[in-house]
Amino acid sequence: MTKLTTKEIFDLSREYTFFSWSVQGQVNPIPVEKAEGVYFWDTDGKRYIDFSSQLMNTNIGHQHPKVVKAIKDQADKVCFVHPGNTTDVRALLGKKLSEVTPGNLKKTFFALGGSEANENAIKIARFYTGRHKILARYRSYHGATHGSLALTGDYRRLAVEPVLPGGVHFLDPFCYRCPFGQKKESCKRECISHLEEVIKYEGPDKIAAIIMEGVVGSNGLIVPPDDYWPRVRELCDKYGILLISDEVMSGWGRTGEWFAVDNWKVVPDIITTAKGITSGYVPLGAVIVSDKIAAFFDDKYLYAGLTYNGHALACAAALATIEVYDDDKLIENAKKVGKYLGEKLEAIKTRHASVGDVRYIGLFSTIELVANRDSKEIMPANVMGAVGKYLRENGLFTFIMANNMGSMVFIVPPLCITKEQLDEGLVIVEKALEVADAAVK
Repeated sequence: MTKLTTKEIFDLSREYTFFSWSVQGQVNPIPVEKAEGVYFWDTDGKRYIDFSSQLMNTNIGHQHPKVVKAIKDQADKVCFVHPGNTTDVRALLGKKLSEVTPGNLKKTFFALGGSEANENAIKIARFYTGRHKILARYRSYHGATHGSLALTGDYRRLAVEPVLPGGVHFLDPFCYRCPFGQKKESCKRECISHLEEVIKYEGPDKIAAIIMEGVVGSNGLIVPPDDYWPRVRELCDKYGILLISDEVMSGWGRTGEWFAVDNWKVVPDIITTAKGITSGYVPLGAVIVSDKIAAFFDDKYLYAGLTYNGHALACAAALATIEVYDDDKLIENAKKVGKYLGEKLEAIKTRHASVGDVRYIGLFSTIELVANRDSKEIMPANVMGAVGKYLRENGLFTFIMANNMGSMVFIVPPLCITKEQLDEGLVIVEKALEVADAAVK
């Protein structure tokens, strides 16, 4: 292959390829040359510390040799088989997923990403219940395809409406910006009462499922109160509604447990996942259903199919990735270093006037910036742009949010990160926050 210069990679990519969620003339991609662990390097040799695990998916870190070897070994045997056939890696991965997921979750439909996983979860829920409505939260992201975008609550859905019918949205348990005006110390869980009211208005006999991210990711990293998931489970049981946990971003050790719902000992009827299942090395998504749902299709046709269902390379990568989570004790590390991260974030909040709130669970965290702490006025996008520019220029890569949902700097590093590496990145973050502090009213 012809060796391209940095400029050629940049220019050709912008001229001939589309980039996600962006004005194409304004994209400024980093041409990446190599990566290892929690770092990656651009084609000019500049090193970046990866504080968002790329897109919250390279959970085990970059270029883990065990996973790279598993992909190579599988490629030497067979790369692809007809989805109606099977392989040893598909068989073993299905069994492994039933072991690491909670409760009676048993059988998996494979896809290639989170959007496809949620598309097929919609189908399965509707087939199983005979109902058509799916409830989801406003501060949510469930994917970019037609059905999963209908479940998404944020601004990206509005731009492409009309979307798949049947999606109904409800308000979030967002304690920092409580939509019900509650205070933490006197909260009466209006978020639960509100959800039950929506269920009654929409007709329980019309609702197939409620889908929620285990912990809300890109729309503000909202960690729910400890009784929230259990009480939603109770509502679903009361009205015969399926409960779907979207663990695309919050799964695979990110919160210090295998899946976010494990923090609250809740067993959903369906888990959808992707991202960390292979740490992004090969695309893979999964819909994992309970034994009861699985049995339903034993004598009924499953109207779902994908060319790359059970792709051999992806299944091999997933098996090796799950082995790495165990062997390298990454979930334990996420819990241990995550506790340290939480303490550091609380200290940062006391030092910077621009920090309105910090939210964290495991190695899943964000810093919410405000122009005024009392009013919680969202920090303007131009200030967030300046914050992001400082971070990038100083060798830190992370996800920045700047829209009507809020202004945030996410800290979601690979689960293999050490306290020392975390400190290295937080020094850069704190310097960037000085830019935001100067804009506080």
